[in-house]
Amino acid sequence: MPDQNLDRYLDQIKAHADPERARSMAAYHKVTRPYLGLSNVVLNDLTKGWRQSLNIMQRVELADALWQTDIFEARLAAAKLLTQARIRPDDAVWALIQSWVADFDSLDSWAIADHACMAGQKRLTNDPSRLDTVELWTTSDHMWTRRAALVITLPWTKQNHPKPEELQARDRVLGWAAGYVTDRNWFIQKAIGWWLRDLSKHDPLRVIGFLERYGAQMKPFARKIAGKYLP
Repeated sequence: MPDQNLDRYLDQIKAHADPERARSMAAYHKVTRPYLGLSNVVLNDLTKGWRQSLNIMQRVELADALWQTDIFEARLAAAKLLTQARIRPDDAVWALIQSWVADFDSLDSWAIADHACMAGQKRLTNDPSRLDTVELWTTSDHMWTRRAALVITLPWTKQNHPKPEELQARDRVLGWAAGYVTDRNWFIQKAIGWWLRDLSKHDPLRVIGFLERYGAQMKPFARKIAGKYLP
């Protein structure tokens, strides 16, 4: 994407900058990444307009360019730009989202990662065979990549009446979570608890069974999260 085009979109983001809020965010996260202090509401409004005015490949190019700036809000905007249920074709979108996972890199990455994974969730549910790729993330040395494997698969916690293939995928991800229970990293433990908590709203018996088998190996706070909605 030509620099002047990127600058045009960055200028729209920077027009809403809140320096005081940006300083507060930077102090909270303790990360050297640039912050502009925008709210999600503002970013949602901006990216909604961009999605309506750009074709798929233009959106991919813009999202890539925004991500590479390393500005916190620009990375969130990049993810939001690609968060849409129906995108055809979506191979380029999925490839770009995959490329971002290795860039989840610091204490603010939970927010960036969650937005990127929300975009990725749509691409996974569009083509569940992509779970084969996500499974490779579960053995990564990169903690954020391992965490992303659970966050990006959250749609499989939400079906009330899952089809056989959806149940199979659900059990597949639970197998990944079982492999994570001895990982003492706080973010990994929270991701396990989050996945189980969301699943418990629709499939409590599977969560109860998981906790009976693996709960003792989980950190207490993660067990508490997982069991929040259980009877």
